[in-house]
Amino acid sequence: MRLDVFRAQQAAHMHIQGSGRVLTPEEQRLVDKTMLDGARAGLAFLPVAEREKLTELKKELNQACLEFEQNFNEEKGSVTFTLEELKGVPEDAICSFKKRIGGDKEVHEVTFKMPDFGPVTGNAENPETRRIIYEAFENRLAVNVPVLSKVLDLRRRIAKLLGYQTWADYATEVKMVKTAKGVEQFLTDLEQKLRPIGLNDRLNLLALKKKEHEEKCYPFDGELYVWDYNYYSRKFVAQSLSLDSELLKEYFPVSHVVSVTLEIYQHLLGVQFVQAEGETWHPDVQLFAVWEKDASGKSGFIGYCYLDLYPREGKFSHAAVWPIIVGFEKADGSRNFPAAGIVANLAKPNPMKPALMKHFDVKTFFHEMGHVFHELLSRTRFARFHGTTVAGDFMEAPSQMLENWCYEPEVLTRMSSHYETKRPLDADFITKVIKSRYANVGMFNLRQISYAMFDLKVHILEETIDYTKLWVDLRESIGLLKSGKNLPGQGAFAHIIGDYNVGYYGYFYSDVFAADMYAAVFKGDPFDPVRGSHYREKILLPGGSKDEMDMLKDFLGREPNSDAFVQQLFGGSKAAVDVQ
Repeated sequence: MRLDVFRAQQAAHMHIQGSGRVLTPEEQRLVDKTMLDGARAGLAFLPVAEREKLTELKKELNQACLEFEQNFNEEKGSVTFTLEELKGVPEDAICSFKKRIGGDKEVHEVTFKMPDFGPVTGNAENPETRRIIYEAFENRLAVNVPVLSKVLDLRRRIAKLLGYQTWADYATEVKMVKTAKGVEQFLTDLEQKLRPIGLNDRLNLLALKKKEHEEKCYPFDGELYVWDYNYYSRKFVAQSLSLDSELLKEYFPVSHVVSVTLEIYQHLLGVQFVQAEGETWHPDVQLFAVWEKDASGKSGFIGYCYLDLYPREGKFSHAAVWPIIVGFEKADGSRNFPAAGIVANLAKPNPMKPALMKHFDVKTFFHEMGHVFHELLSRTRFARFHGTTVAGDFMEAPSQMLENWCYEPEVLTRMSSHYETKRPLDADFITKVIKSRYANVGMFNLRQISYAMFDLKVHILEETIDYTKLWVDLRESIGLLKSGKNLPGQGAFAHIIGDYNVGYYGYFYSDVFAADMYAAVFKGDPFDPVRGSHYREKILLPGGSKDEMDMLKDFLGREPNSDAFVQQLFGGSKAAVDVQ
């Protein structure tokens, strides 16, 4: 932000106040946010020398963040295994691995991308195989350790210069939680409530490990290691629910899931997708024009959507949505139409089977499409408030609410189509999928809390420490998973670099609202377009132009509460109490 521009904005603000002009709610919010931006940028009070220092520090910070992200996106590591070492890994996954000769043996090259890494950590019977790939995975971005340390140091210095005690206090000022202390209290309270359930989960997984190690004559030291979790979590679900995740995957061909997902959203929100011709950044990318359902002319046009769904070298390795063009009202009253892109890394077909999705990936794709529609269906006057530009700890709430569709029997029936028989999941299979939502819920969420605590703690510290040790210690003390070595997994924790810094807690915080929204409005009929229209009007359309709590109360017809969150997270466990 330029000083001369901010001074002009201050003058305009004073003129508005002096004139007695009454602003619209969105205009007033823009003025308030702009004044706060200037103060947070140091333009309202810092003397010249300190402003220049701040500018210098911000440039260094931006450069360090870019270096971290570039390293993350360009990571090309892999580990090789023999076929024997991959025993237990599904054959279709092995077929997708590159083969080469290593010494005098044929080996399979396993990358750290999820379509490779996931099947090995979740299925390889040999614990050494799982340990080797997990430790290599944790160490894959050790190059980012000094970069992250520099980022955190620069943030500390910037926060002090701006008059904040810590960067966490600076970052949370503009979020619903308001303070770093509020984040710490929220996470600590949630951890305490989850811990008894997590400890029970750990005992269940350890019992499976002990039995298997005895049967296969593997040594057993009574510990559950980080590379054990995916494997024994899958086995626990398979045994306790008789749910075979590999068989389940056969019911979710990528092409069918994507098509049905778009159909559900189109029906619920009253829109239509039309495949369009146009330039894209890669041949795999699909472009759609999005229209109102009953559009009869240009007035029904909404915007554009890009689907970039498959992995490739140098591509962002997770799933996310980016606004490409934001929507706003032009000076002549016409619209600047938005465009949004969803980036994912779904499995590609292999010689044995078409591209198939785990149920987790189905849920992730449905979630990300929720962000797409937040970007497309927002309709604000100012670009500043378009789409997902809401408080960071509310931004995930709409998409988290939509994840509930992936546990609804009717949705699972429509979303599933066995790649050979074309039959949907039967009622028994669907019941098992719904029950699996609560399997290992304690350990899964404690692990996520360990990441959120790391994100918070490194931003409230006032001096540099051994961040690798903190990463490992939190995963052991909170996540209940032992590490073999202290390896710098934080080098790949990309959330900490971008807009999600001091924001990982937001996945839990916003889920409180998401659960309430779904239970109160959609649970009775998740396909009802009238309810979809209500959601579109009250949550999506305002973007960030209204206070988040006001939007929630408008949507719910009351104050939000955490009752549905407790029920959803704990599955009705008596150990659960209110987490707010």
